Amino acid sequence: MDQPQRQTVNAGARLDRLPISRFHWRMLILISSGAFLDAFDVYLASGVMAATLKQGFSTLQTNALFISLTFLGMFIGAGLAGWVGDRFGRRFSYQANLAIFGVASLLACFAPNMETLIGLRFVMGIGLGAELVVAAGTLLEFIPPTHRGRWVALLGFIVNSGLLVATSVSYVVIPNFGWRAMFAIGGIGAIVIWIMRKKMPESPRWLESVGRHDEAEATLAAIEADVTARTGEALPPVRPTRAAAPRKTPFSALFSREMRGRTLLAALTCMTANVAVYGFVAWLPTFFVKEGLTVVQSLGFTTLMALGAPGGAVVGFLLGDRIGRRRALLIFSFATIVLGVIYPQMRDAASITVVGFTLVTCIYTIVTLGLFGYIPELFPTEYRLRGTGVAGMFGRAASMSTPYLAVMLFQRFGLTGVLGMVTTVLAVLILTMLLIKVETNQHSLEEISAEPGGAPLDGKLAQSTMQRR
Repeated sequence: MDQPQRQTVNAGARLDRLPISRFHWRMLILISSGAFLDAFDVYLASGVMAATLKQGFSTLQTNALFISLTFLGMFIGAGLAGWVGDRFGRRFSYQANLAIFGVASLLACFAPNMETLIGLRFVMGIGLGAELVVAAGTLLEFIPPTHRGRWVALLGFIVNSGLLVATSVSYVVIPNFGWRAMFAIGGIGAIVIWIMRKKMPESPRWLESVGRHDEAEATLAAIEADVTARTGEALPPVRPTRAAAPRKTPFSALFSREMRGRTLLAALTCMTANVAVYGFVAWLPTFFVKEGLTVVQSLGFTTLMALGAPGGAVVGFLLGDRIGRRRALLIFSFATIVLGVIYPQMRDAASITVVGFTLVTCIYTIVTLGLFGYIPELFPTEYRLRGTGVAGMFGRAASMSTPYLAVMLFQRFGLTGVLGMVTTVLAVLILTMLLIKVETNQHSLEEISAEPGGAPLDGKLAQSTMQRR
């Protein structure tokens, strides 16, 4: 006789009805700390490369290879993380990639030559590329739909601060302790976070999706007991949902007739964010110097404009749950296009700074709500990380090729050419989002994935959203 209770764990509904508590903050800290370390390590590369070049440990050519293999490792890591996370679980994947990165970082402290350092950096890249794929997808599976937009923005704020922290730490550490100490900081940090994460629960949604119902039930019961103990209130009733039988989903499911539209949309979103960051924001100091400003003036403008990175996360926090991720991406993509047309016409310092800050803020709002929220929301639990990983691979491919294209366009057409590249990919994203209408705001992950082919959420779901607000 069948045991119906094994088919009705209702992990999604039970997690979605939980009030925000200390449990959710603990999950945010554990997940975002690894993602922050990812950003910290990516951004420390510039300081390390400058130091190795000055010491004669490296050359311009080996530095270029160092950067290229970092992105290649991240490209591979994004794809592997998706497969590992859907096959063996979120917890196994984020612990494995953090261990890979941490061990390689510690070994990099003792690299006898640049060739060894480059090889270890490639291994680090695999761990780094995996982290954001797992982080965003895992966090979403624990956060109620009424708060998802704000919480992915908090994740984005923490990750985006990696640039400021890496720059500040490099400024102090490298002159006093050398570039090897930067890898020691990253490696030790990774090991510490790995130990902290050992008690982090597996996603009940994933456990239920693969048929491990007893583990899903036990994990949910522990989470519910923790929340109840912290809030001191009885939990709301569980909203009835249709039980879904566990099923194996091959990689090809991402490109089925029902899902290929969403996979395309996810890939374009990730590529657009990477083109905007690595094709424009990362090149701002160079562009300013080439336009005739001094290095000091260039860094001054860039620092003020770089405040738009956390600024974008703040905007995402304020609007992510109000207007929704899809609508926000449309609005800020259009705003970025308009500002991209205006910005090259700016001449005085005040307008360069204000318009530039606003432009960078719009770009990082797209990064925050797109990479950390919208992309993993598009896919069902069974292959959420594989879908996010594929999008991440397209994004990493864009980040590897965009700098070369940006240089070519800048040499031929100046800043207008670079911004033309950015506005073109934004226009393609806008058009695709208008054709593939998937709104995720205020809906459970199960409701979103129940609509095949990227179709709009139906009227009943929209009505239920309004009733829950």
